[in-house]
Amino acid sequence: MTATLLCFLLAAPVLLVAGSPVHDSNNKTVPLVLWHGMGDSCCNPLSMGAIKKMVEEEIPGIYVLSLMIGKNVVEDTENGFFKDVNEQVSMVCTQLAKDPQLKGGYNAMGFSQGAQFLRAVAQRCPSPPMKNLISVGGQHQGVYGLPRCPGEHSAICDMIRKALNSGAYSDLVQKHLVQAQYWHDPLNDDLYKKHSLFLADINQERGVNETYKKNLQLLEKFVMVKFLQDTVVDPVDSEWFGFLKTGQAKETETLQESVLYKEDRLGLAAMDKAKKLVFLASKGDHLQFTNEWFNANLLPYLR
Repeated sequence: MTATLLCFLLAAPVLLVAGSPVHDSNNKTVPLVLWHGMGDSCCNPLSMGAIKKMVEEEIPGIYVLSLMIGKNVVEDTENGFFKDVNEQVSMVCTQLAKDPQLKGGYNAMGFSQGAQFLRAVAQRCPSPPMKNLISVGGQHQGVYGLPRCPGEHSAICDMIRKALNSGAYSDLVQKHLVQAQYWHDPLNDDLYKKHSLFLADINQERGVNETYKKNLQLLEKFVMVKFLQDTVVDPVDSEWFGFLKTGQAKETETLQESVLYKEDRLGLAAMDKAKKLVFLASKGDHLQFTNEWFNANLLPYLR
């Protein structure tokens, strides 16, 4: 079962988009914190390094922190697969609290799984304050499918899903495989709610933590980017906080149609009413966008 899950993990692509000036402590720009996705690292010159450089060029003097989970790039990449997510979030909370550049607040941008991890930071660690959260292809209701796999239309996908279901919620897999911690099985909802160490907690599946709810609503904007030709995230609706309807694996529902929204367990309905939720779409596959699209659609939330 572990080998099957690892095949799923390793199939995700790394972001490909086309460094760091000295930060002026008197600069009035809001700092930016980045968290990379699966299989990537803080400083890959073709991904997070390029994003960091691009933002610094477009917003002179901005302080950009690209999170490294571990002592070096190798550890950072490996921890994206094998380090307990709750431990990662706790590490990041401590790092941000100690960074004097962030004491006045910061914007956050997460790529793929880094997006839901940063949302957990917003919910659990309100100091220093996160101002805007930008989720680029994040899976906020988790995943229930395989990269580039046609879902319920493939017998192979169904077989692999069943294999995952037999072990994804075991204590061993939950504690040691990152992606299992946001594996969301709509056919075994009780199992998911009981054993999911990370996603079920931050999505308030086991009861409402009023602190989580209050902290998330402190955001000025929660921006979610969905990739319209995404072949990696299944269901892609998760990028806009939608998911499969419980009890089956074919029909999806939007965030607004979900119980999570109707009961407002996270405060998202209140945020939506206050126009704090922003839903953006990008033509292209997972994490594939142009500099021009990024500058036109995401930079305005960073200035």
